[in-house]
Amino acid sequence: MKISTHLNLAEVTRSDAAKRHGIDNTPTAEHLENFKLLAEKVFEPIRLHFKTPIFISSGYRSQALNAFIKGSATSQHCKGQAIDIDMDGSNAGVTNKMVFDFIKDRLEFDQLIWEFGTDTNPDWVHVSYSKTGNRKQKLKAVRSGGKTSYINIP
Repeated sequence: MKISTHLNLAEVTRSDAAKRHGIDNTPTAEHLENFKLLAEKVFEPIRLHFKTPIFISSGYRSQALNAFIKGSATSQHCKGQAIDIDMDGSNAGVTNKMVFDFIKDRLEFDQLIWEFGTDTNPDWVHVSYSKTGNRKQKLKAVRSGGKTSYINIP
């Protein structure tokens, strides 16, 4: 099933953990509508700008899958409002930093997270979009003492 011109449902629901452990990762109708909006407002503009396939490393997570992988109880992935993009190794010449900067400078979003990595390139980019009240919150995820914390980016 197509969610947008360049994105299909299988891409946003793919999960090796769900497959291996028999966890249903089917979005509700409301979550599917959220993904369609996210695809229209965030994914498609990225895809069209860079003119190359965009790799989603994490998309939808059912509550059961999110609990299994010990995800945040408030994760927007569980609402169909978030994707993680990882362009490392794509052979397209597009870096995660380039994706992060494009979103930051040109798109509307709720949260944009520079996920770990280095000061020059994140390991992946988390981006979310909400129907209402997008905060344009920019964060950097860092690990300290085995825990993850988030630092605001101006």
